[in-house]
Amino acid sequence: MTAASGTAVRVGVFGLLGSGNLGNDGSLEAVLGYLRRERPDAVVDALCGGPENVTARYGIPATRLHWYRGEYRTASRAGAVAGKGLGKLVDVFRTAAWVRRHDVVIVPGMGVLEATLPLRPWGFPYALFLLCAAGRLTGTPVALVGVGAAPIGNRATRTLVRWSARLAAHRSYRDAPSRDAMQAMGVDTRRDEVHPDLAFALPTPPAGRTPDTPGHVCVGVMDFHGGDDDRAAAGEIHRRYLEGTTRFVRALVEDGRAVRLLTGDECDAPVVAAILGAVDSPLVTAAVTASLDDLMKETAAADTVVATRYHNLICALKAGTPTLALSYAAKSDALMADMGLGAYCHPAREVDADRLLEQFRALEKNAADARQILAERNRDAVRRLEQQFTVLTAALFPAAGRTPAHAPRETR
Repeated sequence: MTAASGTAVRVGVFGLLGSGNLGNDGSLEAVLGYLRRERPDAVVDALCGGPENVTARYGIPATRLHWYRGEYRTASRAGAVAGKGLGKLVDVFRTAAWVRRHDVVIVPGMGVLEATLPLRPWGFPYALFLLCAAGRLTGTPVALVGVGAAPIGNRATRTLVRWSARLAAHRSYRDAPSRDAMQAMGVDTRRDEVHPDLAFALPTPPAGRTPDTPGHVCVGVMDFHGGDDDRAAAGEIHRRYLEGTTRFVRALVEDGRAVRLLTGDECDAPVVAAILGAVDSPLVTAAVTASLDDLMKETAAADTVVATRYHNLICALKAGTPTLALSYAAKSDALMADMGLGAYCHPAREVDADRLLEQFRALEKNAADARQILAERNRDAVRRLEQQFTVLTAALFPAAGRTPAHAPRETR
């Protein structure tokens, strides 16, 4: 397909991409793969958090998401406060100008409609609202593809998220609780579909171990401080999480098990360092990963995975490795249930090392059954994602002779 002018279709991708979160970048990689297959004529660029990293890794032009470079730093001085305030105004015009240059804008996956981690309304929620409002005003369809959502307590954040969803031209979710959350916020979700997370569309690495080769245990950790409504108790939540996870790793080492620590974001490094220092054993090592592919290779080489971050779980499940979730949000529970391992969840807010060890041993006892279940569920996930991409192509890239991308559309 080409745009109405006869030039190649212009596609923008948007989000906190290239900012150190491997899950976000994996979602981008999946959408870029889809575009290469289905729309090889597309000219793609990004409005994102880490433009230099996105350009270097994926070879597409990228623009900084916020005009003010200190957007995600706490503003304590008058100059910083003024800079942030001015940035909000400048970003209105920057975002509208960027959106206007495109035929379609895609927000690839990510938890853009949730606040399960600490989040200020005038940060990313405001940026997403500007994007969706600009899309509606300029006639450029904005598609929220395979995104995550969750109930939001903060009124300002909830309002921005609700209107972002309402203004989007296309919505799909990575799990049923996400769709339910948006419906509860007053968004009409009757035409919205649920599909597996976009990361399930990424290539699966070859098995890293054979049944007769002893493997190690991967433990995926996170700089976890609770959600957006837990700011007052964030320090205590983090202390309990770290102490419980450290005790669990120490118990594995005392059983003679090798442990490989995994992360999913640059901010997780201090947690790894704390566990390495506390356990102080050559049996505990830390993986260096730069992509979901790296994470999948690590999990494929393991006997078992115990992980917190959502996309650590996806990588382990996609690799077919028996997995136990340190669950911090409904999305983790829903993912594990969808993949047939719903019994193997443990609350990240209250890590009980003894109970976690019991669940871990039960999972290892049933490892063969778990691997068979995961093989079946992974095949189903690939099939369902193929259906999503077919629907997405029809929605965003209609056949020649249909309404051009920039023609007026009815408001839903």
